[in-house]
Amino acid sequence: MHPVLLHIGSFNLYTYGLFVALGFMTAMWVSQKNAKPHGISSGIITDIFFVILVSALLGARLLYVLINFDVYKSNLLDIFKIWNGGLVFFGGFISAVVATAIYLKLKNLNIWKTADIISPGVALGHAVGRVGCFFAGCCYGKECDLPIAVKFTNPESLAPIGVYLHPTQIYSVFSNLILFFVLLWLQKRKKFNGMVFLSYIMLYSLFRSIVEFFRGDFRGDFFFEFISMSQGIGLMVSLIAFILLIKFSRPSHGPK
Repeated sequence: MHPVLLHIGSFNLYTYGLFVALGFMTAMWVSQKNAKPHGISSGIITDIFFVILVSALLGARLLYVLINFDVYKSNLLDIFKIWNGGLVFFGGFISAVVATAIYLKLKNLNIWKTADIISPGVALGHAVGRVGCFFAGCCYGKECDLPIAVKFTNPESLAPIGVYLHPTQIYSVFSNLILFFVLLWLQKRKKFNGMVFLSYIMLYSLFRSIVEFFRGDFRGDFFFEFISMSQGIGLMVSLIAFILLIKFSRPSHGPK
C-alpha cells in the first residue's frame, strides 16, 4: 500500500488524509440528499457537518493520544500529525454527538429526527474513511494464514512489514457498508424519531467490537485481559442503545 500517495517537491499527499476527507464529503452529500424531503436545507447540513468535523477530529485524536501517551510524551509535536493515522472512532463519536446536540438545540432543530437523517451518510462516509486506514497500515490485524490475509511491504506503512495479517481495515469497510444499507432500509420503516440513529449506534458498536478481536495494533489497556478499551466502550454503548430502542418502541414513549 502507499501511505503517501503523491510527492510534489516538499508537499506530500497522505492517502489516509485523502480518504478521511472523501469520507467526510460523502457523508455530507448523502445527508444533504436525505434532508431535502424533510425540509432541511443543504446549508444547515453543511453547518452540522462542520461542527461534526471539528469536534470529531479533536475527540478522536484526544482519545488516541491518551491511550498511546507513552508514544507521544517524548515528542509532543507528533500529537498534531494526524495524517500519519491515529484517530479513535469512539472518542470522535462521543465528542461529535455532544457538540452536535448542543448546536441543534441552539438552532431549535429536532435532535433525534436530524440524527436519523445523517446516520446513513455517516456510516457510508466511515466506510470510505476506513480505506485510508488500509493505505496507511493503521488499525492493522493479527497475524493469520487465511487466503484473505494481507502483507504490507511499504516501509512507510504503520503495519508490521512482511507478515500476513487479518485485513481488519477491510472488515471495517464492509461492516460499515452493510450498516449503510441497513439504515437506509430502516429509514423507510422507522416508527419513531431516533430509531435509525439508535440502530446505527447499536449495530456499529457491535460490529466494531467483533472486528476488534482480530486487531493486532496496540489499543490501550484491556479489561479483564480479554476485551480492549474500544470493545468495552462499544459493548456498553451498544447495550444502552438497545435498551433505548426497546423503551422508545413503546407507544407514547418515543422521542418526538
